Amino acid sequence: MAITIKDVEYVAKLARLKLTDEEKEKYSKQLGDILNYINKLNEIDTSDIEPTSHVVSVSNVFREDRVKPSLSRKEILSNAPEKEKGFFKVKKIIE
Repeated sequence: MAITIKDVEYVAKLARLKLTDEEKEKYSKQLGDILNYINKLNEIDTSDIEPTSHVVSVSNVFREDRVKPSLSRKEILSNAPEKEKGFFKVKKIIE
């Protein structure tokens, strides 16, 4: 698929880029080469290939969830600079 300079100018306008004439020529060729390569990839028969989300098989790498006792309210609030009625007290930031 050939990319014209007009196509490059359109994309540059959408991206709010100012390109020189040399850059327009260069990008026109480069974008055309990219689309030609993609067309070559589309010609490859992938009907026998199973769809994957990773190149290598990945299993769940997370640890098992284990219930553990949590800290008490007193322990949690022990490092709080300010507290009030069993809660953290913070400065008002929104009027």
